[in-house]
Amino acid sequence: MHVLVVPDSFKGSLSAAEVCGLVGEAFVARGATTRLIPVADGGEGTVDAMLLAAGGERRVDTVQGPYGQPLDAARAILPDGTALVELAQAAGLTLVGEDRRAGDTTTYGVGEQIRAAAAEGARRIIVGIGGSATNDGGCGAAAACGVRFLDDEANEFVPVGRTLTDVAVIDLAGLDPAVAAAEIVVMCDVDNPLTGEHGAAAVFGPQKGADPETVAQLDAGLRHLAEVVRRDVHVDVEGLDGAGAAGGMGGGLVAFLGGTLRRGIDVVLDAVRFEEQLAGADAVVTGEGSFDSQSLRGKVVHGIAARAQPAGVPVHVLAGRVDEGVLEAARTVGVASATAITPPGVPIEQAIAEARTNLARAAAALAERLV
Repeated sequence: MHVLVVPDSFKGSLSAAEVCGLVGEAFVARGATTRLIPVADGGEGTVDAMLLAAGGERRVDTVQGPYGQPLDAARAILPDGTALVELAQAAGLTLVGEDRRAGDTTTYGVGEQIRAAAAEGARRIIVGIGGSATNDGGCGAAAACGVRFLDDEANEFVPVGRTLTDVAVIDLAGLDPAVAAAEIVVMCDVDNPLTGEHGAAAVFGPQKGADPETVAQLDAGLRHLAEVVRRDVHVDVEGLDGAGAAGGMGGGLVAFLGGTLRRGIDVVLDAVRFEEQLAGADAVVTGEGSFDSQSLRGKVVHGIAARAQPAGVPVHVLAGRVDEGVLEAARTVGVASATAITPPGVPIEQAIAEARTNLARAAAALAERLV
């Protein structure tokens, strides 16, 4: 029996790679063969997860960090030549520690990595934008790629969140031709617009250190930026689903670099040529922290099942908790089984602490049933 193991992370307890390892071990112990494909979500760890899933080479660039300090940031070159840049490497929240100033952080280093990948000849560049410390609307990354931002006195500057309202002119004439020629694919699993009560500043600003006054300032800056983008770039990203991801980085990559926003699961499955993998598979095992109605609305399980069902390959879900109310709907999209790894009545803190043990036990039971 050959099994594809394609899990998401169990938030707060196990990474996708760790889930792969535990589930894979259970099936190999029963004599099955496996292909491990951890799902990267675009956030911290995306480079490592994608290299494990698809193979390729790891590259390291010395770039500007969130506050302009030099740091080493990893990226990947996949087997087909596609480059993968992980925002969290150069502009991630974990890089700032407790010094969280969303109005001062920059995505410039992310742009430096994009430009480096393009200079090496990458014609397709995937950018994972989860886990950011920034709220600059992607202006820093754009500036690193050659886009010029001018204030009302025609002085060029690199905008950050608190200076977005100073942007008077956006000039794309200097955009690096290699970047302009590359296909930019953005891994984006949120649908927040750029501005407003569901926008980048209001929803994500507080976790980046923004108090209510700063949130209002950042939102006003993004609103102003959107107006200038409409006038100078002739693109309207303010209400675009996903534009508010990563402090407006989603919208910025669309506006300045011509990027396309795509669900992380689809990017991963394309990168590993999932349909080809299905041709030799007898089952797919996936997993996530909670299997509920959201799981069937474009998230990891749905993305996998949508491809496995036409191939006639059953999908089995292992999750921290399972909402039994969605099981009937899940079966219609190709989910053959969904198993909660956590015993009934266990508090969430205990479930997280015991996730490794519980998953190993549930995976062994599933392997015994299938193999």
